[in-house]
Amino acid sequence: MNTASTSASTTAPDQATAPGRDRSRFWAGLAAALFPAACIAAGVVLLSSVQVSGCITYGVQCTRGLPGWLFVWSTGTGAVAFIVALAARALQVRQAALTIQLLAECTALAVILSYYA
Repeated sequence: MNTASTSASTTAPDQATAPGRDRSRFWAGLAAALFPAACIAAGVVLLSSVQVSGCITYGVQCTRGLPGWLFVWSTGTGAVAFIVALAARALQVRQAALTIQLLAECTALAVILSYYA
């Protein structure tokens, strides 16, 4: 009985055929954690402009950005996609949810920055 050769071949899987680690849950969590900081940074950028600070301080030269419901919708969609990215078992579903989450967060940040123009 040659047990040494059979145990050695079953314990060392080939690195080329081993599937890679899926990091979609990690990236979804990181994107969700950094989203409030990105919103605050976008707000600081807005307040540093003369036009927006003049609008807040004196009420002059106020421009209308994208509608507020778009921000609410984007944030809600991003939250739902975040939950799906964490809870889904299928890899394709998690990756699609991560993509939707990132697009929704970018849309929400675009709504904030639209008040700059």
